[in-house]
Amino acid sequence: MENKSIRPELFATVTQGEDTGKLTVNVTSERDNRPIEGASVRITYDGQPDNIIEETTTKTEGQIPDVELNAPPIDYSMAPGANKPYAEYTIYVSAPGYETLEVSGAEIFSGELAIQNAALLPISPTDPTGAELYVIPDHTLWGDYPPKIAEDEIKPIDESGEIVLSRVVIPEYVVVHDGPPSDQSATNYYVKYKDYIKNVASSEIYSTWPEATIQANVLAIQSFTLNRVFTEWYRNKGYDFTITSSTAFDHKWIPNRNVFESISSIVDELFTNFLSRPNVIQPILTQYCDGKNVSCPNWMTQWGSKSLGDQGYTAIEILRNYYGSSMFINSTDVVSGVPASWPQYNLELGSSGEKVRQMQQQLNVISGAYPLIPKIAVDGVFGPQTEEAVKTFQRVFKLTPDGIVGLRTWYKISEIYVGVSRIAEGVAR
Repeated sequence: MENKSIRPELFATVTQGEDTGKLTVNVTSERDNRPIEGASVRITYDGQPDNIIEETTTKTEGQIPDVELNAPPIDYSMAPGANKPYAEYTIYVSAPGYETLEVSGAEIFSGELAIQNAALLPISPTDPTGAELYVIPDHTLWGDYPPKIAEDEIKPIDESGEIVLSRVVIPEYVVVHDGPPSDQSATNYYVKYKDYIKNVASSEIYSTWPEATIQANVLAIQSFTLNRVFTEWYRNKGYDFTITSSTAFDHKWIPNRNVFESISSIVDELFTNFLSRPNVIQPILTQYCDGKNVSCPNWMTQWGSKSLGDQGYTAIEILRNYYGSSMFINSTDVVSGVPASWPQYNLELGSSGEKVRQMQQQLNVISGAYPLIPKIAVDGVFGPQTEEAVKTFQRVFKLTPDGIVGLRTWYKISEIYVGVSRIAEGVAR
C-alpha cells in the first residue's frame, strides 16, 4: 500500500497550540513472534474511521516508520486539570492469512513515542472473516476507577499451608485476570512479565513525567507484582491466575494498549529490581494512589511523586519519602524463561568467552526471522562482525545502537530468541 502524507484538511478542528507525538507499530505473528512484512497499517482519529491520517505497510522487521500525530500541549499532563492530556487514535492492522486487528483509543502524548505492538492471529478455517477489536479505556489518572483496597505490605508466609517461592524469581509470564477476582467470566491472559509492567506503568502514570518519577513508580509496580508472584497470593486462595486488572485489588492492565518508549526503556533497565525492607525476604507490596481523586496516607501518591521528581528527588528518595527510610532497592539475577542471565558486565568489542558465544548463537537464530541482522561466526570472540550484528539488532528494536551488549540489550536478545525459537511454546497464549 502506498504511503500517504498527512492531509492538512483533517486537522481543521485542531486548536492552535497543539503539540505532536509519535507512533510506531510492530506487527508480528501470534504463532511464533516472527515479524510480518507487508502488513497494512491505517491510522485514523478515534470515532472518525473515514478520516485517514496515515496508511503504510510494515518493512522487513515488521515495523512501520514513526508517524507524527497531533497531541494536546505537554502542560496538560504536568498537573491535574480539566483538559485531557493525550489524543486518541484508532489503529487498523491487517495482513494476508491473518485476522484483522483494530485498536481504538491509542494514546498519544506530546513529545512521546508511543509503541503499538500488534500480534496477529492466523485466520481460522472456521472463521475466515475473523477480526479482533480492542477499545482502550481512559487512563487511570483521567478516568474514574475504584481505589486500592488496603492490604498489609508484608504477607504472613509462615502460616500452615501457605505456598511461597524459596527466592525471588522474575517470571517469564504472569497470568492476568481481566477483572476482579470474583468475576468468573473474565478472561485470563498470559503476559510476558516485562510487557505487563510496561502496560501497567503506561496505564497508571504519564510518560511525560520526570525520569526519576517514572523509575519510582515502575519499582513500586514491579515490587507489588513480584509480591503476588512470590507469595502465590491468588493461587493460595484457589484462583488460577497471578494478578488481576482491577485497581481495587491490583493494577490497571489493559489488553493490547500501546506503551511508551520513555517507560519501556526504564522497565528494560530495572525489571530485575524490587523493593525490600531489612530482614524481609519477600518483595514489598508497595501500594499507592493518585493523590488527587484518592488520598492514601503512608502510601506513595502518583501526583506527589511527580512533584518530587520535578524538585530533583531521585527514585529512592521519592520512595523513602512515602514508605520510610528502611525501604531499599533489591535485585535478583534469576530470570525465568531465558537461556542465561546477564553476566553482570557489558559485552563489547574485544570481549570473549562463553557469554559472547551464547549471545552470538542467539543472534544467528534471530537473524532467521529478522534478515536485516547478519549471520556471524559463533566463536566466542566479540569482533567487528559481532559488533555490527549487535548494532543492527539494536536499531531494529529501537535500542541505542552502540554495539555494546549491556543489561537491556542482553535481555532483549534473549526475549526475541526465546520467541522465535519457540523455547516457551508450551506456555498457553
